[in-house]
Amino acid sequence: MEQLVIKNGWIEIYSGFLSEQQSNKLYACVLNESNWQQEEICLFGKKHKIPRLEAFYTDTGKSYGYSGKRLENQPLLACLKDIQQLITEQTGYTFNSILANLYRNGMDSNGWHADDEKELGKNPLIASLSLGATRKFQFKHKLTDEKLNFDLANGDLMIMGGELQHHWKHQLPKMPKLTEGRINLTFRTIH
Repeated sequence: MEQLVIKNGWIEIYSGFLSEQQSNKLYACVLNESNWQQEEICLFGKKHKIPRLEAFYTDTGKSYGYSGKRLENQPLLACLKDIQQLITEQTGYTFNSILANLYRNGMDSNGWHADDEKELGKNPLIASLSLGATRKFQFKHKLTDEKLNFDLANGDLMIMGGELQHHWKHQLPKMPKLTEGRINLTFRTIH
Protein backbone atom coordinates (compact mmCIF):
# COMPACT_ATOMS: atom_id res chain seq x y z
CA MET A 1 0.00 0.00 0.00
CA GLU A 2 1.22 3.45 -0.90
CA GLN A 3 -0.23 6.39 1.03
CA LEU A 4 -0.08 9.88 -0.44
CA VAL A 5 -0.74 12.74 1.96
CA ILE A 6 -1.69 15.62 -0.29
CA LYS A 7 -2.89 19.14 0.33
CA ASN A 8 -6.42 18.87 1.78
CA GLY A 9 -6.80 15.10 1.84
CA TRP A 10 -5.14 11.73 1.35
CA ILE A 11 -5.06 8.83 -1.10
CA GLU A 12 -4.10 5.19 -0.53
CA ILE A 13 -3.23 2.99 -3.49
CA TYR A 14 -3.13 -0.79 -3.27
CA SER A 15 -1.56 -1.87 -6.57
CA GLY A 16 -2.62 -5.42 -7.43
CA PHE A 17 -5.10 -5.58 -4.53
CA LEU A 18 -6.76 -8.42 -6.48
CA SER A 19 -4.90 -10.90 -8.66
CA GLU A 20 -5.55 -10.98 -12.41
CA GLN A 21 -7.67 -14.12 -11.98
CA GLN A 22 -9.72 -12.65 -9.09
CA SER A 23 -10.21 -9.40 -11.00
CA ASN A 24 -11.34 -11.11 -14.19
CA LYS A 25 -13.79 -13.33 -12.30
CA LEU A 26 -15.28 -10.32 -10.46
CA TYR A 27 -15.45 -8.32 -13.72
CA ALA A 28 -17.46 -11.12 -15.39
CA CYS A 29 -19.81 -11.45 -12.41
CA VAL A 30 -20.59 -7.72 -12.20
CA LEU A 31 -20.80 -7.30 -15.99
CA ASN A 32 -23.25 -10.18 -16.47
CA GLU A 33 -25.36 -9.97 -13.30
CA SER A 34 -25.91 -6.21 -12.98
CA ASN A 35 -29.01 -4.35 -14.05
CA TRP A 36 -27.09 -1.58 -15.84
CA GLN A 37 -28.73 1.82 -16.34
CA GLN A 38 -27.81 4.67 -18.65
CA GLU A 39 -29.23 7.86 -17.21
CA GLU A 40 -29.58 11.27 -18.82
CA ILE A 41 -28.34 14.59 -17.53
CA CYS A 42 -29.34 18.06 -18.60
CA LEU A 43 -26.53 20.37 -19.75
CA PHE A 44 -27.28 23.85 -21.02
CA GLY A 45 -30.94 22.94 -21.51
CA LYS A 46 -30.26 19.76 -23.54
CA LYS A 47 -30.57 16.17 -22.40
CA HIS A 48 -27.55 13.93 -22.93
CA LYS A 49 -26.99 10.27 -22.13
CA ILE A 50 -24.29 9.78 -19.52
CA PRO A 51 -21.22 8.27 -21.29
CA ARG A 52 -21.14 5.12 -19.14
CA LEU A 53 -23.52 2.61 -17.57
CA GLU A 54 -24.24 2.52 -13.82
CA ALA A 55 -25.63 0.19 -11.17
CA PHE A 56 -26.12 0.97 -7.46
CA TYR A 57 -26.08 -1.68 -4.73
CA THR A 58 -26.93 -1.64 -1.05
CA ASP A 59 -28.67 -3.83 1.50
CA THR A 60 -29.57 -0.79 3.63
CA GLY A 61 -32.58 0.28 1.55
CA LYS A 62 -31.08 3.77 1.21
CA SER A 63 -30.90 5.39 -2.20
CA TYR A 64 -28.16 7.43 -3.80
CA GLY A 65 -28.25 10.24 -6.28
CA TYR A 66 -26.20 13.01 -7.82
CA SER A 67 -26.75 15.81 -10.33
CA GLY A 68 -30.48 15.73 -9.68
CA LYS A 69 -31.04 12.04 -10.41
CA ARG A 70 -31.59 9.00 -8.20
CA LEU A 71 -30.19 5.56 -8.98
CA GLU A 72 -32.30 2.43 -8.74
CA ASN A 73 -31.40 0.49 -5.61
CA GLN A 74 -30.34 -3.16 -6.19
CA PRO A 75 -29.55 -5.81 -3.55
CA LEU A 76 -25.86 -6.69 -3.28
CA LEU A 77 -24.69 -9.48 -5.56
CA ALA A 78 -22.92 -12.34 -3.75
CA CYS A 79 -19.64 -11.50 -5.53
CA LEU A 80 -19.93 -7.88 -4.35
CA LYS A 81 -20.58 -8.93 -0.74
CA ASP A 82 -17.40 -11.02 -0.87
CA ILE A 83 -15.23 -8.19 -2.23
CA GLN A 84 -16.76 -5.66 0.17
CA GLN A 85 -15.84 -7.95 3.07
CA LEU A 86 -12.30 -8.46 1.70
CA ILE A 87 -11.76 -4.70 1.42
CA THR A 88 -12.90 -4.24 5.03
CA GLU A 89 -10.62 -7.06 6.24
CA GLN A 90 -7.58 -5.75 4.36
CA THR A 91 -8.01 -1.99 4.96
CA GLY A 92 -10.11 -1.70 8.13
CA TYR A 93 -12.61 0.58 6.35
CA THR A 94 -16.31 -0.27 6.18
CA PHE A 95 -18.87 0.68 3.54
CA ASN A 96 -22.62 0.09 3.09
CA SER A 97 -23.11 0.67 -0.64
CA ILE A 98 -21.45 0.27 -4.03
CA LEU A 99 -21.79 2.39 -7.15
CA ALA A 100 -20.62 0.42 -10.19
CA ASN A 101 -19.65 2.18 -13.40
CA LEU A 102 -19.21 0.31 -16.68
CA TYR A 103 -16.97 2.04 -19.21
CA ARG A 104 -17.61 -0.01 -22.36
CA ASN A 105 -14.55 1.38 -24.19
CA GLY A 106 -12.32 4.45 -24.18
CA MET A 107 -15.12 6.74 -25.36
CA ASP A 108 -17.03 6.19 -22.11
CA SER A 109 -15.84 8.61 -19.43
CA ASN A 110 -16.62 10.56 -16.28
CA GLY A 111 -15.87 14.30 -16.30
CA TRP A 112 -14.49 16.48 -13.53
CA HIS A 113 -16.53 16.08 -10.34
CA ALA A 114 -16.30 15.59 -6.57
CA ASP A 115 -18.18 12.94 -4.62
CA ASP A 116 -19.50 15.44 -2.09
CA GLU A 117 -23.22 14.67 -1.92
CA LYS A 118 -24.81 15.29 1.51
CA GLU A 119 -25.76 11.65 2.05
CA LEU A 120 -22.04 10.70 1.96
CA GLY A 121 -21.31 12.72 5.11
CA LYS A 122 -18.86 15.52 5.91
CA ASN A 123 -15.58 13.92 4.76
CA PRO A 124 -16.56 10.92 2.64
CA LEU A 125 -14.33 7.87 2.55
CA ILE A 126 -14.50 6.25 -0.88
CA ALA A 127 -12.77 3.08 -2.07
CA SER A 128 -12.46 2.64 -5.83
CA LEU A 129 -11.66 -0.80 -7.28
CA SER A 130 -10.62 -0.99 -10.95
CA LEU A 131 -11.45 -4.05 -13.05
CA GLY A 132 -10.60 -4.60 -16.70
CA ALA A 133 -8.68 -2.18 -18.91
CA THR A 134 -6.07 0.17 -17.44
CA ARG A 135 -7.39 3.74 -17.42
CA LYS A 136 -5.94 7.12 -16.53
CA PHE A 137 -7.47 8.64 -13.38
CA GLN A 138 -6.86 12.34 -12.70
CA PHE A 139 -7.21 14.73 -9.77
CA LYS A 140 -7.29 18.54 -9.93
CA HIS A 141 -7.23 20.83 -6.89
CA LYS A 142 -10.18 23.25 -6.96
CA LEU A 143 -8.14 26.32 -5.95
CA THR A 144 -4.58 25.71 -7.15
CA ASP A 145 -5.29 23.61 -10.29
CA GLU A 146 -2.53 21.23 -9.11
CA LYS A 147 -2.98 17.91 -10.95
CA LEU A 148 -2.24 14.30 -10.08
CA ASN A 149 -2.37 11.45 -12.61
CA PHE A 150 -2.62 7.72 -11.96
CA ASP A 151 -2.86 4.71 -14.25
CA LEU A 152 -5.25 2.31 -12.51
CA ALA A 153 -4.91 -1.28 -13.68
CA ASN A 154 -7.01 -4.42 -13.32
CA GLY A 155 -7.25 -5.20 -9.59
CA ASP A 156 -5.93 -1.86 -8.26
CA LEU A 157 -7.69 -0.31 -5.26
CA MET A 158 -7.63 3.44 -4.54
CA ILE A 159 -9.02 4.92 -1.34
CA MET A 160 -9.78 8.63 -1.05
CA GLY A 161 -10.23 10.25 2.33
CA GLY A 162 -10.00 13.27 4.58
CA GLU A 163 -11.17 16.56 3.07
CA LEU A 164 -10.26 15.42 -0.46
CA GLN A 165 -13.80 15.60 -1.90
CA HIS A 166 -14.16 19.22 -0.72
CA HIS A 167 -10.92 20.46 -2.29
CA TRP A 168 -10.24 18.19 -5.28
CA LYS A 169 -12.14 17.10 -8.36
CA HIS A 170 -11.39 13.88 -10.20
CA GLN A 171 -12.16 12.41 -13.61
CA LEU A 172 -11.75 9.42 -15.87
CA PRO A 173 -10.99 11.05 -19.25
CA LYS A 174 -11.79 9.62 -22.66
CA MET A 175 -9.16 7.36 -24.28
CA PRO A 176 -10.45 7.13 -27.88
CA LYS A 177 -8.10 4.32 -29.00
CA LEU A 178 -9.05 1.98 -26.14
CA THR A 179 -11.43 -0.81 -27.17
CA GLU A 180 -11.52 -2.83 -23.92
CA GLY A 181 -14.00 -2.27 -21.11
CA ARG A 182 -13.46 -1.25 -17.50
CA ILE A 183 -15.67 -1.61 -14.44
CA ASN A 184 -15.09 0.68 -11.49
CA LEU A 185 -16.62 -0.29 -8.16
CA THR A 186 -16.85 2.64 -5.76
CA PHE A 187 -17.56 1.67 -2.17
CA ARG A 188 -19.29 4.36 -0.12
CA THR A 189 -21.17 4.89 3.14
CA ILE A 190 -24.63 6.39 2.72
CA HIS A 191 -25.91 8.16 5.85
